[in-house]
Amino acid sequence: HADTFFGDVPAADALTKEEIEEDYEGNTGKTIVKTFNERGLDYEAVPAALVSQHGPFAWGPTPAKAVYNSKVLEVVAEEDFHTMELTHQSSELPQYLLDKHYYRKHGANAYYGQNNAHSKDHATRS
Repeated sequence: HADTFFGDVPAADALTKEEIEEDYEGNTGKTIVKTFNERGLDYEAVPAALVSQHGPFAWGPTPAKAVYNSKVLEVVAEEDFHTMELTHQSSELPQYLLDKHYYRKHGANAYYGQNNAHSKDHATRS
């Protein structure tokens, strides 16, 4: 959802046989970093990635927020799958709607869900 991810969650390349044998975990992280750098993505604005032939990765400033981001990623992926299954069309948001959803909750001018206990609990719930 655009409240959590400022744009598409990127899919990184699969590791080569050599990368797996050399340092599987380290090279998995490197391919995620490489993907973010090549695409000019901010890891705080898009706190998740997919790695080909692997499961999803999500992170956050706290373990609870990382789990929350992972849950949002799973729900969004399932929703998008069903949308494409039913409509055979992509469900990409126009940039103006992405901006509205994301920036109303993040940044200097955030105003949505920032000052009440329910929103803070929802954002950190595991």
